[in-house]
Amino acid sequence: MESHVQIMAGVDEAGRGPLAGPVIAAAVILDENQPIAGLADSKTISEKNREKLAVEIKEKALAWAVGRSDAEEIDKINILQATMCAMQRAVEGLSVTPDLVLVDGNRSPGFKCASEAIVKGDQKVAEISAASIIAKVTRDLEMKELDKVYPQYGFAKHKGYPSKAHMATLLECGPCPEHRQTFGPVKRSLGGG
Repeated sequence: MESHVQIMAGVDEAGRGPLAGPVIAAAVILDENQPIAGLADSKTISEKNREKLAVEIKEKALAWAVGRSDAEEIDKINILQATMCAMQRAVEGLSVTPDLVLVDGNRSPGFKCASEAIVKGDQKVAEISAASIIAKVTRDLEMKELDKVYPQYGFAKHKGYPSKAHMATLLECGPCPEHRQTFGPVKRSLGGG
């Protein structure tokens, strides 16, 4: 009798907290015949190692995809809804359809298959760790590109997070089109509450 092996996708996001840039979600289905050493929560891995792992994940995974929601959409529907949309887009972008989607965090958006939210999933589930690495590396790369367009903000350094330098530039120059207008510090730099 043939047993059905469940195809599991891990999903995580990068960029919920920054004041600028997109929120990026990644979905990854690992190949159990090609294990990847060193998978962990992307925040605990050095940038250099994250970049190396991202290449290895893309080479060895059965499938991977990225979904996104830009600053304009975040302002329109709020960061939580935008994150959920980015996660759905990542899963829809997979070339292999999963039976189960494991999402990092305490809530899962609706998918066309079963899903489960796992708190600290990026520390517990290899598929979610892999997704967290792809999401972070993808977003960091985008923020480095945005830094070339808007060099005064220092996006390559702080990736849009509210660092002291970023806050000072925001107050001095006001926001750029990549800033999330509904986020408190950005709103205040525009003279609103």
